Amino acid sequence: PTKVDRSAAYICRQMAKSVVSSGLAARCLVQLSYAIGVAKPLSLFVEAYGSEKGDLSVDDITNVLKIEFDCRPGAIAQSLALREPKYQETAAYCHFGREAVTKNGIKFFEWENAKDLKKYASMSSTQVA
Repeated sequence: PTKVDRSAAYICRQMAKSVVSSGLAARCLVQLSYAIGVAKPLSLFVEAYGSEKGDLSVDDITNVLKIEFDCRPGAIAQSLALREPKYQETAAYCHFGREAVTKNGIKFFEWENAKDLKKYASMSSTQVA
């Protein structure tokens, strides 16, 4: 959980899956960038490849993600349960594309659980801003 590159990859995966599963876009790429010693990301980049649905633009989807996800490294570690010992399990057969499960009270692959963002699907740009 102390390596922001890995933690950020996990939260970007969850954010992209949330956008697609909530019907905000058919495709989604999410990128975060950080600076050493700065907790908040310097930038959040979202690309939907023209697949946005409804009235929301990519900028609106970016705002939704800023509202719904705390992307500070400590917050990512907490929300995705990264401080629980599970690295042997996650190191085998890839980190992505696995089913999120709980074994013996420990959450595995929590980043595969999409957050419900459907309440934004019917909103306009002015309602999201």
